[in-house]
Amino acid sequence: MRSPTLLRAIAVLSLLPAPAALAAGPTVEVYLTAQEGGARLARQAPLTLQKAGEATEKTAYVFVDRAKRFQTLLGIGGALTDAAAETWARLPEAQRRELLRAYFDPRDGIGYTLARTNIHSCDFSSGSYTYVAEGDRELKTFSVAHDERYRIPFIKAALAAAGGRLTLYASPWSPPGWMKSNGEMLHGGTLKPEFAATWAEYLAKFVQAYEAAGIPVWGLTVQNEPMAVQRWESCVFTAEAERDFVRDHLGPTLARRGLGDRKLIVWDHNRTLMYDRARVMLEDPAAAKFVWGVGFHWYVNDSFENVKRVQEAFPQTHLLLTEACLYPWDRAKMTEWHWGERYGTSILRDLNNGAEGWTDWNILLDETGGPNHVQNFCYAPVHADTRTGELLWMNSFYYIGHFSKFIRPGARRVIAAPTTDEIESTAFVNPDGSTAVVVLNTGEKAQPFALNLGADGVASTTIPAHAIMTLVVPAK
Repeated sequence: MRSPTLLRAIAVLSLLPAPAALAAGPTVEVYLTAQEGGARLARQAPLTLQKAGEATEKTAYVFVDRAKRFQTLLGIGGALTDAAAETWARLPEAQRRELLRAYFDPRDGIGYTLARTNIHSCDFSSGSYTYVAEGDRELKTFSVAHDERYRIPFIKAALAAAGGRLTLYASPWSPPGWMKSNGEMLHGGTLKPEFAATWAEYLAKFVQAYEAAGIPVWGLTVQNEPMAVQRWESCVFTAEAERDFVRDHLGPTLARRGLGDRKLIVWDHNRTLMYDRARVMLEDPAAAKFVWGVGFHWYVNDSFENVKRVQEAFPQTHLLLTEACLYPWDRAKMTEWHWGERYGTSILRDLNNGAEGWTDWNILLDETGGPNHVQNFCYAPVHADTRTGELLWMNSFYYIGHFSKFIRPGARRVIAAPTTDEIESTAFVNPDGSTAVVVLNTGEKAQPFALNLGADGVASTTIPAHAIMTLVVPAK
């Protein structure tokens, strides 16, 4: 039996049209998620654009200038891990379909278009494993057969639910232990220099094997969290070591294997050190030529300005949030409202500082916040109680949806300038010409404001306390 929470999610999402389906006219479509009142991506009464008069300081505005355009959106999505795949496999068929529709359907769901997966095991796997036999330097035993039970079917189902359009990239947490200084996949260690070429070949073989299984791989990150020594799969690369591995091994190997158009993402760790890591990599032309962009996570400190620093210093480099999650797991705290606000604030500020995409961590976890072989349990936007088949929706799902559903791949960021500190906003012009404006209020009071599109008109509304709102202006 479906829970009331799930029924509400289905009812709300089934009412949402795809942005392209909006009728032309002098109206602005409005969608709201708010702490009070139960709105969850709920359509509100449309606004009517009126002729703009002279702006006044007595009115709070969000000025949107669609003539000033910045980065192009790659996509918004989440990670298709072993844990998510194993949890999904344990659900009843109806809930499996419901989850995929809610995440990946652009009309009836929130339209995820970006995904990340792990290369062999990570902490969110039921156990450590690799794709080769111990000590197989020539990789003759390489096989992704392990993933054929859960992860490959799950990714293919997600790809189908997204209409065949899902930008997927993959990340390694550690080379096999025998390639490392500490002799194990866990607890950090470094890649032994004599295995650098072998490890590069291993990563190329992963891409080829997944594509042979029917899963296109758009890109790779070089190493998940290369500065972290964890009790789970981890491997340390200094900035210079990562640069040299890309320049001398991984980049040339991908090119030699006919995979040179796959995108390489460096760093893949926190915003805190991303400028220095980007500088070391990108100031070496021989390494930089293989690099598509810099990936970053949201842990430790916010440091949003560091995203902008990299964008300013290296304007040709792409920027992508590659991982974010909330922890530690506590089912009793799932309904706390600040979880969604953390997502709304981060996505909005990362986009405004130049990020071209945003990738949440696990899209689904079970009733324990796992499975996870080192008990590093955390939250996901959706949890499944595998004992009952019930899906549990956190408010973070809806907060992410205010971006992913209405800001589509190929959209260009434009100016969105609030005149009050009580709200934040971002805005994008979609490929179909519609404009999506996201407004965030994390305060204790409702905030009236006017959406000001200059010569195209003004529309007044109020965003409730602790709420997120997306306003969609149809193409002219």
